[in-house]
Amino acid sequence: MDWITRLMEALGSPGAGLAVALENVFPPVPSEVILPLAGFTAGQGKISLVAAILWTTAGSVVGALVLYGLGAWLGLERLRKVADRIPFTSASDVDKSDSWFDKHGNKAVFFGRMVPVVRSLISIPAGVSGMPIVKFTLYTAAGSLVWNTALILAGYALGDNYELVDRYLGWVSTGVLVVLAISVAWFVVARVKERRS
Repeated sequence: MDWITRLMEALGSPGAGLAVALENVFPPVPSEVILPLAGFTAGQGKISLVAAILWTTAGSVVGALVLYGLGAWLGLERLRKVADRIPFTSASDVDKSDSWFDKHGNKAVFFGRMVPVVRSLISIPAGVSGMPIVKFTLYTAAGSLVWNTALILAGYALGDNYELVDRYLGWVSTGVLVVLAISVAWFVVARVKERRS
């Protein structure tokens, strides 16, 4: 928190954008902390509210493009080979996921940018599936703009109590992780039953 505060004090709104870009790639400090802090800082008059929204959205896009590039580098064929080596998965699972992403990728990227945990990870399958980079950038920017604006305005409105945003969204993050864990467990159990039969 101190580092992020110093970054914004030193660089202003671009500092908030840099923090969000780094958070997208290396998420030790989630956007649920950075964005309300940026709103609080704007409320104190230290940075511009509009600039904070624009710079953090630009940071979100830059961070997402890094992970998109990782997915594109990994590629569908390489991922299919990796899947064949992982227990309980196969290349056909990758093909099904790719087919799903071809149909629902636009919505997945847009709404995924507003879901804790998923907001960073969604960029990788977009790159793997070969989603056109211009389309990916536009949907990422739109979803990030909604998310960033909401959290920055919350921090701006709450003032000294801006940390409440992280506290309540922490429950959402925990819920998403629980759902992901249950989904993985269900997948493994279903595969074990399938192989036994």
